[in-house]
Amino acid sequence: MAKLIVLTLLGLGLALFRNHQFSYQTRLNAFREVEPMELPKCNLVKGIETGSEDLEILPNGLAFISSGLKYPGIMSFDPNTPGKILLMDLNEEDPTVLELEITGSKFDLSSFNPHGISTFIDEDNAMHLLVVNHPDAKSTVELFKFQEEEKSLLHLKTIRHNLLPNLNDIVAVGPEHFYATNDHYFVDPYLRSWETYLGLAWSYVVYYSPSEVRVVADRFDFANGINVSPDGKYVYISELLAHKIHVYEKHANWTLTPLKSLDFNTLVDNISVDPETGDLWVGCHPNGMKIFFYNSENPPASEVLQIQNILTEEPKVTQVYVENGTVLQGSTVASVYKGKLLVGTVFHKALYCEL
Repeated sequence: MAKLIVLTLLGLGLALFRNHQFSYQTRLNAFREVEPMELPKCNLVKGIETGSEDLEILPNGLAFISSGLKYPGIMSFDPNTPGKILLMDLNEEDPTVLELEITGSKFDLSSFNPHGISTFIDEDNAMHLLVVNHPDAKSTVELFKFQEEEKSLLHLKTIRHNLLPNLNDIVAVGPEHFYATNDHYFVDPYLRSWETYLGLAWSYVVYYSPSEVRVVADRFDFANGINVSPDGKYVYISELLAHKIHVYEKHANWTLTPLKSLDFNTLVDNISVDPETGDLWVGCHPNGMKIFFYNSENPPASEVLQIQNILTEEPKVTQVYVENGTVLQGSTVASVYKGKLLVGTVFHKALYCEL
């Protein structure tokens, strides 16, 4: 009898393991392969070799790019060099990147590990750059002021909070006010890995201001990219391992109400919003297994989606660019400016295309 019970329990355990393994592979889109869809004129951006995980294009065509991310379990081609913020002027005929000098006596450049970024232009026309940073595997938000003439960033402040333990992306709604995604609930690396494997969907979104910090949305299976509509009425959140983009209505007291969700056959990462049309541009991972288990012989692909009329009953989703990893590996973000497309990656290069 005891032997039968043990065998039954072992069988149940094996069945549960296989079920979770199948679920894990499904959430990572482990078996998807892509057919390339090229654009007529694309060039790799000179000077970017170790990632361009997030980017933000100002209305005047200046683009800020975070580079050199070191993220647990993800490939890094230069793990011992600090990250940096790059500047690119998309008005130039053949734009190149410039590393921005960071000034401020209290900022530790040696541990700079930038992730998601966002900009905010205040009433005095000063440009603020908010950067998710992971110094020593922790999470902070760094506040900078962009000094255009000097081509530098003045560090103003570091923000830490117990509701900001696993930051991924950020969208500024004021000089010190933002929404941010935590892509995990647990901080401990061992528990984080089980959280991801079991699909616990415990990650969440926080609203931060100097006077108030609160969770405004939760129950995500790896909350990732976040952005707001041009009119400021809606917040868009990508749920990486559920292959969804969620639309939330934003209220005057900064709370969020879920409005709708869109499903995709890809892992949706960062979201950019065209300020003129309101279209969403999304950097995606067709096969997440290739991102989390990197193999140079079978590298991760890149995919860019455009979503038009997301607030209507029938949004239009267009596959704009797809590449199997021979040119661009692991796209995380895409943004447009005057008929040009800039695509960034988690640890690889960046691509600049004509649409």
